[in-house]
Amino acid sequence: MCIIAFAYKTPGLGQLVLLANRDEYYARPCEPLDWWPDHPETLGGRDLAAGGGWLMIDKRGRFAAVTNFRDGFPPKAERSRGELVSRFVTGDEDPLVFADWLRAERHRYAPFNLLFGYTSDLFHFYSPTAQIARITPGIHTLSNATLDTPWFKSQRLAEYLAEFGRVPTEDQAFTALSDPTPAGPGQLPNTRVGLALEKTLSPIFIRGRDYGTRASNLLVVSARGDIAFSELSWGLAGRETGRRRYTLRPGPTPTRP
Repeated sequence: MCIIAFAYKTPGLGQLVLLANRDEYYARPCEPLDWWPDHPETLGGRDLAAGGGWLMIDKRGRFAAVTNFRDGFPPKAERSRGELVSRFVTGDEDPLVFADWLRAERHRYAPFNLLFGYTSDLFHFYSPTAQIARITPGIHTLSNATLDTPWFKSQRLAEYLAEFGRVPTEDQAFTALSDPTPAGPGQLPNTRVGLALEKTLSPIFIRGRDYGTRASNLLVVSARGDIAFSELSWGLAGRETGRRRYTLRPGPTPTRP
């Protein structure tokens, strides 16, 4: 994922309402939101180049989403960041045990942010400094810096979420996620990729020549734990290619010893 805004344990929006866009090269193959055949109680899109995911949830309420950290340097890593998402969601490790594993193994991956845990108890891991934090109630954002960094696109998507006041419809969510408004000159971050590329990457919805938004997602978890997960897929130059929606009710969240 390249931009996420989520309301967590907030009045009116319930347990979790998450809006997210995945930005990627159009040529990179992937499967849209669906049940994973090898993990039939797990929902998410699937990267066919490396086999991992970017936003996933299962019937136990295990959840994970990843964003890259952008610092202007070409990523060098022996493993794909997408496997962090699938490893947690399809696994059985306690989130804090998994966080210890992340600290030990983070050097194998290009810099990343990982939002993960049970939908009732979420954490954020920031790999450049190996910091972990439990998510507090409220509206939060995550793009290609760290949690709640006030980038133009992040703040704009958070404003949409706050303005909804209640769980948005799919049309409301996807309209917000397809906002192409770029940042102004004084609103661009400096991630060492040059002003032209900073401008291209500054909207919520990215439409580049060979890179752009590939999937928009709405994930809603009600107070009683019911889950609704929707995706709008995008192709070359912002062409809609399909919509999917799934609902599930997870079982009890395991208790920690």
